[in-house]
Amino acid sequence: MENLSSVEWPPEPIVTERLVLRVSETRDRAAFVELLASPEVHTYLGGPRPRDEVERELPGVPERWPGSFVVELDGAMIGQVLLRRATGHRRPAAAGKADLGYLFQPRAWGFGYAFEACSAALGWLDGELPGEPVVLATQSANVASMRLAAKLGFTEVERFEAWGAEQWLGMRSPATPGGVLPQ
Repeated sequence: MENLSSVEWPPEPIVTERLVLRVSETRDRAAFVELLASPEVHTYLGGPRPRDEVERELPGVPERWPGSFVVELDGAMIGQVLLRRATGHRRPAAAGKADLGYLFQPRAWGFGYAFEACSAALGWLDGELPGEPVVLATQSANVASMRLAAKLGFTEVERFEAWGAEQWLGMRSPATPGGVLPQ
């Protein structure tokens, strides 16, 4: 995966009804350690990384590259939304397209924050790269992620086996206005 180097970065913070999407800052490091070392967060992502490894390898200002947004609620980081170029993707249908990923703290699950943050990030991408198709891959066993993908307007392209589990690959058509289905 490569970052979206062709976009102007960093953007102004994106403010939604409840959240702020912004670039990473030094104060986010502890939250990134929690996120990357969480067994719950990584249930469908091959398992967590050991906390001491994350603490040792994570830079002082983590994940500060084009397409990486910290998701903030009431001044605290609750997650991350990632938009990257899927240059080395295993699936030909995804190669070279923008790829959406997200990680949220378990305490933030079930409140619609992922939908709100991903919708805002996709809206930003639509403004920066109009007509850009976006892919999303998740384990088909991850029911919550599958629901979020559908709500964001992603439709199934294919299912495939990888990392010992069935994976789902969806695509958001650039023809979908704003990339989000009406509620």
